[in-house]
Amino acid sequence: MSHQVLNWQINRKMTYWYPEHRPRRQFAGVFDINKCIACQTCSLACKTTWTSGKGQELMFWNNVETKPWGSYPTGWDVKTLSLLGPQKWGKEEYEGATVFEAAPKGERVLQYSPEDGDWCNVNLGEDECSGIIEKGAYLKIPHAVWFFYLQRICNHCTYPACLAACPRGAIYKRPEDGVVLIDQKNCHGHRECMKACPYKRIFFNVVTGTSEKCIACYPSLESGKSNRCFETCIGKIRLQGWINTPEKAQEDNPVDFLVHIRKVALPLYPQFGTEPNVYYIPPKHVDPVFLRQMFGPGVDKAIATYKNAKNDPELLGLLLLQGSSDRIIERFKVKDGTAIGYTAKGAEIVRVPLKEPLYIRPYKDTALDVFRHNVT
Repeated sequence: MSHQVLNWQINRKMTYWYPEHRPRRQFAGVFDINKCIACQTCSLACKTTWTSGKGQELMFWNNVETKPWGSYPTGWDVKTLSLLGPQKWGKEEYEGATVFEAAPKGERVLQYSPEDGDWCNVNLGEDECSGIIEKGAYLKIPHAVWFFYLQRICNHCTYPACLAACPRGAIYKRPEDGVVLIDQKNCHGHRECMKACPYKRIFFNVVTGTSEKCIACYPSLESGKSNRCFETCIGKIRLQGWINTPEKAQEDNPVDFLVHIRKVALPLYPQFGTEPNVYYIPPKHVDPVFLRQMFGPGVDKAIATYKNAKNDPELLGLLLLQGSSDRIIERFKVKDGTAIGYTAKGAEIVRVPLKEPLYIRPYKDTALDVFRHNVT
């Protein structure tokens, strides 16, 4: 039996298999696409921690793919968007159908099943750009030719398609943090969750005969520490925390600030209707028409706000706090040219200056009685 639930990302009620029931607090992450260099440290950190066993050889709970051509599994987004049909946004709400509302009669979710070979090309399209580079071409600003890296983990959606589709009820959402998990003892390997997830973040282990997925490193989460992919990110593009609904947003909550207050971080394919809880700061050099399809109508404003960060101390400070600690920063403030991150109870975690200090050493070092010379 379907129910009407409120999805704030599409600004309307929609059809979902279960009644609306939000957790006590919701795990969330923000990725700044502009900073990612696709070093894949996050992917390897996740794999060596969670998916290095038998049957998991081609399983990457975290992956980084190159857009517009890269995808893992192959063509996941193009196939889902094609099945969904026209995706029209009005002035204030999404007017098209979600994956739940577009489901064929007798199905709970619009779905397709990737072929086995689709999981074999993790880095398909890596560093391929949107056009052809002619001999003698050079970089122009704004970019006429572009590509960018998209970081992907499970979105731990508010309305998970995988949960709605599972005939065994083996998938559940933890009430304490909103993390979506699969009960391995109750999973019978029907793979309905794999077909239903529009982001294709569910994987099948052929050895165990069960489905598996990102668990948001919940043992670390419970102790206030960042997930492995967040902690090891060299580019410091990731921010982990908790998100509230718009009417309950708190200005000193880092995720709330980026998503609800400054609205610089946007959900990936909000038109799917799952209300994903991983958000992205869109790449400022990419064709906005392409980005609007991925992140919705808020793209232009988000990019303009991001470009103005140098004149916005609070936003700049929070962006500098990304990746500055292995602890989850739950509160923040900017004071006297310094961004400060805190625990939920107000204990200070880290300080980052808005401007990197510049130290000019004297030409003569009197302590060592030597002269310093510039070496080029």
